[in-house]
Amino acid sequence: MAPIPGSGLAKGLAVTLRTMTKKSVTAQYPDTQPDLPPRTRGVIGLFEENCTVCMLCARECPDWCIYIDSHKETVPAATPGGRERSRNVLDRFAIDFSLCMYCGICIEVCPFDALFWSPEFEYAETDIRDLTHERDKLREWMWTVPAPPALDPGAEEPKELTAARKAADKLAAQQTPPATEPHADEQARAAERPARPLGGSQQQTDQPKPGQGGQG
Repeated sequence: MAPIPGSGLAKGLAVTLRTMTKKSVTAQYPDTQPDLPPRTRGVIGLFEENCTVCMLCARECPDWCIYIDSHKETVPAATPGGRERSRNVLDRFAIDFSLCMYCGICIEVCPFDALFWSPEFEYAETDIRDLTHERDKLREWMWTVPAPPALDPGAEEPKELTAARKAADKLAAQQTPPATEPHADEQARAAERPARPLGGSQQQTDQPKPGQGGQG
């Protein structure tokens, strides 16, 4: 069946008339903050303690907007006779958000969970050179990172939580003193007490009765 001429125009006018009768709602920013989705890509937060200076994020960044500086420090041997080790210490971690295209590759390739998306978006500057934010500012944005979504009821616990719980239980077991058995305590107290004499009935039989002492 061929469409009736002008039916599309009539539908469009009907939508326009319905919209005209409704009150428009405009969020007056910045007095009213927008209701953003929890996983909004605003800025990138840095969890500095997890960063091992592996440089994966800087190498994989398409825009080369991540700047990392570090130095090596010698860690003494943990056990006598062991050898010393060296580790990387982070000196600078900066992101130039005037170049960043928010692709999220740096967050995906980080093997140690040191980078996270934050929904924070109010970081505009009057000078483009000020859009290069150092690690102190990136660390502040970590407090705005939302918590990860809850696991499914039948899902397995993450391996990181399982390993951390086992390590905590092992450490608590090492710090807790072993409980002494009650039998051992009773034996120790019994050994400290002086020996008791024999029963009264046996003493009376062994001692001579009055009036019988000295008689043959």
